[in-house]
Amino acid sequence: QVQLVESGGGLVEAGGSLKLSCTGSGFPWKDYYMRWYRQAPGKERELVASIPGEGAGGGSTIHYPDSVKGRFTISRDDAANTVTLQMHSLKPEDTGVYYCNALHISQAQSYWGQGTQVTVSS
Repeated sequence: QVQLVESGGGLVEAGGSLKLSCTGSGFPWKDYYMRWYRQAPGKERELVASIPGEGAGGGSTIHYPDSVKGRFTISRDDAANTVTLQMHSLKPEDTGVYYCNALHISQAQSYWGQGTQVTVSS
């Protein structure tokens, strides 16, 4: 059974920091890109960070959109099947539900966590 479990969300003041974690099981972790998405109320889900796995294909790199570049850092611990998202200098517009996603591109297989709420107050 595939599981992705996020943790670490919460309420923080603007300018503060939060660290999100996601632990996976039930699939070959190293073959998957691990991604963090967020969805604000009334908006579409957007990608905020992506990191390839060892078996995910050569030439892949870590990706951030401009909206979070320099403030968010994604990392993964393949021994622990964990991916983290360290967020600094948070802004109210970073508020939303953050979702962990595992993606196997060639197999077109994608798994999602249940999401964790991040609220940044102004």
